[in-house]
Amino acid sequence: MNNHIKSVCVYCGSSNTVAQEYKDAAFNLGKILVKNNLRLVYGGGQVGLMGIISNSVMDAGGEVLGIIPRYLHEYEGGHFGITELRLVSTMHERKEQMFENSDAFVVLPGGFGTLDEICEVITWRQIRLHQKPIIFADVNGYWKGLFSDFVDHMIAEKFVNPDHKDFYIITENFEEIPGLISDMYVSAPEFVQELS
Repeated sequence: MNNHIKSVCVYCGSSNTVAQEYKDAAFNLGKILVKNNLRLVYGGGQVGLMGIISNSVMDAGGEVLGIIPRYLHEYEGGHFGITELRLVSTMHERKEQMFENSDAFVVLPGGFGTLDEICEVITWRQIRLHQKPIIFADVNGYWKGLFSDFVDHMIAEKFVNPDHKDFYIITENFEEIPGLISDMYVSAPEFVQELS
């Protein structure tokens, strides 16, 4: 693992009703992060895949930073059983702090919230705010239809530059994620701007 990569932000769903294979994927990814000495940064929740991956990391002796808006904490409950839980005022503040505290991004299956988060990170890379690695942790082709087929359609219609497909990698092999992150890592070049 690249010495510069210390914290990985994982975006994922908060639904408890998803299939067991998605829950298993979150559990296994948590173990992989700990095995590679990577801190988990995530949305701070204790439900769904968010709760599973954070518990997996903590149970394996890892470190977890959760960031959750106060109103979501009141609605679904933040996870106080992790290393650090930060309560913030807005979703925007949450996303900015998750970005600033992470060296790379991994995306497990999720819903509209997960899409919102990762699309923003890809957009920030497109406009040269960062060059942090982005990995889609695919389960049963969950992401391929959107982040392969539809992106190809956007490229064909000239809305997306073909080179921008290089901003991320989709993999079904979770064990290779730390290596992919390390391979994709690029030290922040001169053109990278601060978010604020």
